[in-house]
Amino acid sequence: MSSDDIYPGSSGRRRFVKGVVGGSVLATGGAAGAASINLATSSTGAGGGSTQSYAIENTAGPAPRGMPIIPLEVESDGSLVGVWPEVQTVMQNGREVQLARTEDYKGAGFTYSQEWFQYCGVEAYSGLVPDADQDNYFRVGPNPAYDWQSEAYSEGDVLNANDFDEYRTWNNQYGEQSNGQPATGIWRSVDAEDTIPIQVIRSPIVEEMAAQDPVVDAVTQDGFIAWLNKCTHFCCVPGWKQSADAAKFGDADEVYCQCHQSLYDPFSVVQTLFVARPRPED
Repeated sequence: MSSDDIYPGSSGRRRFVKGVVGGSVLATGGAAGAASINLATSSTGAGGGSTQSYAIENTAGPAPRGMPIIPLEVESDGSLVGVWPEVQTVMQNGREVQLARTEDYKGAGFTYSQEWFQYCGVEAYSGLVPDADQDNYFRVGPNPAYDWQSEAYSEGDVLNANDFDEYRTWNNQYGEQSNGQPATGIWRSVDAEDTIPIQVIRSPIVEEMAAQDPVVDAVTQDGFIAWLNKCTHFCCVPGWKQSADAAKFGDADEVYCQCHQSLYDPFSVVQTLFVARPRPED
């Protein structure tokens, strides 16, 4: 049996924002399954429950949904910063809890919340505490995935837009398209025991997407797109153009998770519905 028989290949179409994905077949559990999961995750903790988010689309493999977008901004000096939602105190189950949540994010008509990232244990990371003492910059981690990063940065440096000057022509030995310049890093994780992994791409495709859709325009800037780099299947850390095996399971130019062969399209932003896990009580 070939890999094409196991997982359908990518259609090759360029997709922008789609409707809700995974609402009717939530984690392959159906509506009844979603209801039971909601009950199971409404225990003590902050946030959690049925959550809509925007994500890069899962196109193949066992992952139940896409990986959540991290809205970003480019500061005047070129520094890349992941936007953190507004910290607020809300009533939940009869008690006050802190949540990071922004209604009508940048006028695009959706709610951006820390709950987008509350899965795979990330909900327990110190960086997910709403008022954590973090500066929100995207920083270089201990093992950058790309040679150009290792040459340009040291661990802990802030990723800077001025260093992505090859984003229209960059390529490596994986894939055939020159469709963007990538970087890996961490977010809200300075001196933290658990680090939040992120992936960033600067691409002319993202610039085109932003010009056509207000949601993409709100969560990206200057061709940069970023997401929480935790596979929604089994919490592994995937990669874009980091493995030759990606071609065997559908598309060398998509984000590939080596653990169980899930693929994600970084140039297709979709709305997803899932059950976020509650953040443990302080």
